[in-house]
Amino acid sequence: MPRYEYRCETNGELVEVSHTMSERLTTWGEVCQRAGIEPGKTPADTPVEKVISVGFVKGSAGGGLPPGSCGHGCGCHPN
Repeated sequence: MPRYEYRCETNGELVEVSHTMSERLTTWGEVCQRAGIEPGKTPADTPVEKVISVGFVKGSAGGGLPPGSCGHGCGCHPN
């Protein structure tokens, strides 16, 4: 399953979560729920932005990207 990072500009937090490619998380509350963390003092309806895909988690489908490759050739995850 793809992994994504979401940033909340209100609190400056960056959170990594897994979800299908068709899903789109738009609020801090959705990101926190998916990540299994408490939202803290930031209102749940605070907007977030997706920052970058950070690869795939191996699962029953067995897929995944090798370390050091985000799939975009940007070098954001060095070996």
